Amino acid sequence: MTQLSGFIAGLIFGIGLLISGMSDPEKVVGFLDIAGRWDPSLALVMLGAIAAASIGFGLAKRRPLSLLGQPMLLPASRAIDPSLIAGSVVFGIGWGIAGICPGPALVLLGAGIWQGVVFIVAMLAGMYLYQLAYKPGAQPRGK
Repeated sequence: MTQLSGFIAGLIFGIGLLISGMSDPEKVVGFLDIAGRWDPSLALVMLGAIAAASIGFGLAKRRPLSLLGQPMLLPASRAIDPSLIAGSVVFGIGWGIAGICPGPALVLLGAGIWQGVVFIVAMLAGMYLYQLAYKPGAQPRGK
């Protein structure tokens, strides 16, 4: 049941990305281009997502288990440290250059769009390099 609910949640998320335009790199770059032809429509999508997530996290913090009986795995720390800032900056730069972030990249990959494939390969390579650079001796997942 957990896998089925995860699949359904991912499917709803992917459909939402398609409907909102978040999986269209050109629309995302248009949103990020505040000095040019700025497209503010994705700001409304983000505000809606923040509102929905705030309600969900607010409810989740009050429960020890999910509705499916699984433990709630919420972040234990709220610290803003240099690695969080650096990761956020790298994420933002990548998002600005490609107009793609991980969720929409999976939608593009599923649709067979080559930009999604390139992004996923680059993202996995970056995750692998992080494992090598910052966790010496640690085996990357899947090994």
